[in-house]
Amino acid sequence: MSLLVKGSRSGRLIAQVTPESAQWRHVGFAAHRFTRGDTLSFDTGETEICVVVLTGVVSVTTPAQAWREIGSRRSVFEPKSPYAVYLPPRTAVSIEAHDAAEVGLASAPAQGRLEARLIEPGTMTRSTRGRGANLRYVCDILPQTEPAESLLVVEVLTPAGHSSSYPPHKHDADDIPVESFLEETYYHRIDPPQGFGFQRVYTDARDLDETLAVEDHDVVMVPRGYHPVVMPHGYNGYYLNVMAGPKRVWHFKNDLAHEWILAGI
Repeated sequence: MSLLVKGSRSGRLIAQVTPESAQWRHVGFAAHRFTRGDTLSFDTGETEICVVVLTGVVSVTTPAQAWREIGSRRSVFEPKSPYAVYLPPRTAVSIEAHDAAEVGLASAPAQGRLEARLIEPGTMTRSTRGRGANLRYVCDILPQTEPAESLLVVEVLTPAGHSSSYPPHKHDADDIPVESFLEETYYHRIDPPQGFGFQRVYTDARDLDETLAVEDHDVVMVPRGYHPVVMPHGYNGYYLNVMAGPKRVWHFKNDLAHEWILAGI
């Protein structure tokens, strides 16, 4: 099974990963595009969901609450944080677009211990990691310091000619505090959109070793192993990460063969 899910260039559903399609247990992800007036209605079922308003303006409503006309970005490459909404299991939801919009839906199993809430851009931590050609810009949308049962959600901007998720790291072993087991998806956007980037997913034993050319709207599934990203000259990269596992904590282990790179960062 390929780890690459190609994004659709037309239609409502851009790309989707479910635990069944990925052959894992925890992470689900879907990206949807909207035109003005479009509505998407669904039930969260036995999962918690983080609705990330990637671009455009939408309203998110449940029988008990409504967050109207949220969203402030025209592009994911704008240097600003998105709006997001946390939704618990067994919640009926409707998303209505007020203009052209793109929305990411991150999901993971949950019991229903938390209430629905709006996550405003001003509450999200923005940071810069690395330096030189390893510089990238991070926005923590739903980190482990904020309430959720399973989900961890973050977005990263990688400038042209730079690498990210680098040095290569992994989180596929239940060995806290050395590393934690987390499945992960990468939803890629490219600027300009005709470009491409590269992502490698590999293990120490090389029983898994795939190098993928990713285009605009593609999703990469990371069931295990290291997973660095590289953007070629001329093309900026964005990705939305969704992580979840049996414990909601992010501990990672670097590939020791490449950890020396940190000495210069």
